Amino acid sequence: MTILPPDPDRDALRVTLARLRNAREWTFDELAGRSGLARRTLIDLEHGRAAGTVTTWHALAHAFDVPIEELLGSLCDDHTPPGAKGA
Repeated sequence: MTILPPDPDRDALRVTLARLRNAREWTFDELAGRSGLARRTLIDLEHGRAAGTVTTWHALAHAFDVPIEELLGSLCDDHTPPGAKGA
């Protein structure tokens, strides 16, 4: 029997991206300039049409000046992440 991990919460991930961008009052164009990512990529990420790569999220963490865990941690919002106490 194979035990699969829970599905990541991609909605929470896109909401985190939108929250960080809106908190700084950045447009997609401004975030594109700060991150080096295409405006269309950012729109697709924030609207849930793309998942992005580790490189994408790494660039966003640097643009927002936050630990990557602040961005990607929301993937586990609906379950206990691996290695967490009590898991």
